[in-house]
Amino acid sequence: MIEVSADELRKAVEGTHHCAASFKEAVRVTETFNGQMVWDGAVHVFTVDHPKATLCYAWSSPVEDSKKRRFYAVLGVSPVNSAKDAVRAAIVAENKPK
Repeated sequence: MIEVSADELRKAVEGTHHCAASFKEAVRVTETFNGQMVWDGAVHVFTVDHPKATLCYAWSSPVEDSKKRRFYAVLGVSPVNSAKDAVRAAIVAENKPK
């Protein structure tokens, strides 16, 4: 699995949420759904200067059939209280019927 640098993720956080971000730590998250692994990787935690949150969780994943990557930057706003919560929230959002 190719990981991106903390600096690239910091830029994604700052660009997405229009606030300053500082790297705090990287956390390993493994998430399964219906017995299938849906995410296994590092989620970077950033402190942010944002009116709604003090933390943001960021990671990236490859875009299927492409060399591009998708970046995620999820603010730590309830019910997102951990890196695992952030991954779950992103999975739910991606799988909502349109």
